[in-house]
Parts: sequence; structure tokens; C-alpha cells
Amino acid sequence: MYEKYLNDNNPVITFNIKDFGSIDIELFPELAPNTVANFVDLATNNYFAGTTFHRVIKGFMIQGGGGSTPLRPISGEFNSNGFPNDLKHVKGVISMARTMNPNSATSQFFLMHETSPHLDGEYAGFGIAKTNLDLIDRIANERTNAYDAPLNEVVIEGTTVNLNGYVLPQVKYL
Repeated sequence: MYEKYLNDNNPVITFNIKDFGSIDIELFPELAPNTVANFVDLATNNYFAGTTFHRVIKGFMIQGGGGSTPLRPISGEFNSNGFPNDLKHVKGVISMARTMNPNSATSQFFLMHETSPHLDGEYAGFGIAKTNLDLIDRIANERTNAYDAPLNEVVIEGTTVNLNGYVLPQVKYL
């Protein structure tokens, strides 16, 4: 599971979500080094401020992080893309969203609301929520339209980054 990746020296990103509170996400650079580097770089530069959780599927996941600035993609760090990643998609795991192209991840991510084993090895899981799992539940319970978008916007107001000794390497873009 994820316990073997927990480490006091892992970076932690705190998402501050309007009207919901904050949630701390511990990232696993040992597991998905370039994905973590990309995510920490975006969070450090406050890229996520003003973005929303734009896709919410109760019993599955909440997806956010889509900004208006075009970004360069990174290579997907998951098994079916030739990269060993054994992180299971259990409640609270953060994973990179992408298109059908396995090397199309940029900034969008999703937090698991419930365990979804069909994603294991197919998406780049790279961390886990450490606090306030109830926040994921509350967002997942928001009413949505036919396109899974919340009727009331769920806005990420900003992020705080605690590197905990993690040294941010250069992100490798495609």
C-alpha cells in the first residue's frame, strides 16, 4: 500500500479550498520523482490558485488543477507506461489526470474518494492525503450537472508547500 512511502522528508502540499478548509497531501518522490517535481514546481509557483475541482464523481474521485496557462506535458510514471508504480488507488491517494495519451499529464490531478483498483498501474499515483479526508467526502457530495461539474464552484484558493528537506530537481518535460 502507501505506508512504505511515508517519510518525514517528503514534501507536503496544503490545498486551501474556499468554504471547505485545507487538506495536506504528502507526496512520494521516491515513487514518482518527475511527477512530484512537476507538482511541487506548480504549487510553489501558486499555479493552482483560482483553479477548481471541475469534475466530481461521488464514490470515485474529485479532479482539479486545470489552469488556463498551457503547460508542457511530462511522461506518465505508471506501470502500463513502462515505469514501476505500485501505489494503489485507495481513498485519499492523489494521482495525475491525463488524456488517452500516457504522456499527457500537466497539472490536472485527482484525489480518490473511494478505492478504484482499475486505475492501479494505469495512472501515476504520487501521494496521499494526510489530513481532513472528510473534505474529500464533502466535495464528493456536492451536487453536479450532467458533465460531473459541481453546481457550486469548488475553488482552490492557494497552496502552501513544505519541502521538509526535499530538494526540487529540474522537471523533465517531453
